[in-house]
Amino acid sequence: MHRENSGCLSQRVTNIWLLSVQFFFDNCKDMNHNPPLISIVVAVLNNKTTLQQCIDSIIQQTYANVELIVIDGGSTDGTKDIIIHNSQFITYWVSEPDRGIYHAWNKALVKARGDWICFLGADDFLWNENVLESIVKHLVLIPININIAYTKTILLDNKNNPMFSLGMPWECVKNRFKYDMCIPHPSVMHRRSLFEKHGYFDESFKIAGDYELLLRELKYGNAFFIQDIILTAMRQGGISSSPKNTLLTLREVRKAQKKMEFRWPGSIWVMAVVRVYLRIVLWKLLGENMTRKFLDKGRQVMGLPPFWTKT
Repeated sequence: MHRENSGCLSQRVTNIWLLSVQFFFDNCKDMNHNPPLISIVVAVLNNKTTLQQCIDSIIQQTYANVELIVIDGGSTDGTKDIIIHNSQFITYWVSEPDRGIYHAWNKALVKARGDWICFLGADDFLWNENVLESIVKHLVLIPININIAYTKTILLDNKNNPMFSLGMPWECVKNRFKYDMCIPHPSVMHRRSLFEKHGYFDESFKIAGDYELLLRELKYGNAFFIQDIILTAMRQGGISSSPKNTLLTLREVRKAQKKMEFRWPGSIWVMAVVRVYLRIVLWKLLGENMTRKFLDKGRQVMGLPPFWTKT
């Protein structure tokens, strides 16, 4: 059975303290706080099948102080028609070729006015209609020197059924983060001052640009984990589970480490590379389907839910 370490317990104590402070402020009738503006950025390219659900999850929020920015990379499958159909709910949108997702996000940052900014893919969506209202109650209490807040994300299988949640308290993962992207980025809220401090996304990255940006801040800084809230759902497609793409991600993680002057990649990164090459060997010997079953058997032995046969 897993035992929480002192860091995780410290995070829980901090959250309890914040909730107590929140209760105090909620009951001070003479307090008049301006609600923070939340910018939701959606980058899309030829994904008309899921974009409407993503947009609906944003415009149906009970929290009103939200702006939606949609950056389309010049879709040709009808995605643009969906954007136009929803244009009354979109603060800013554009449909034109770009240089990839991080270029799209950087274009959105020029237009975003939010105090906090969240980046979604067209495959992602907000978990329920009350979630922004819930999370804002925590965001207004987070110390000003913390620029990154995050919650849990629900991972969906290839039939859009929930599999399990991603996201652990910061004190449990802060050391690991230097070697692995262990924060679910669709559930990250970025304070505006993060980009004023560090600049925009590095467009030389293709997959791990979000990790590289967060690493600029979290090499020495801290993030805040908002307990007991699921902000987003994220579909898990074949691109992430493909050994080829996993290797590319790991190479970019190492590139980010080097940029931050990490001399050694760390044992977590090395073991991740070993596991990918093991998967490649099994893929060739057993075939993809049999390998996926074999890997999920291993997860079952470790007490983990199935993943490989569900994506």
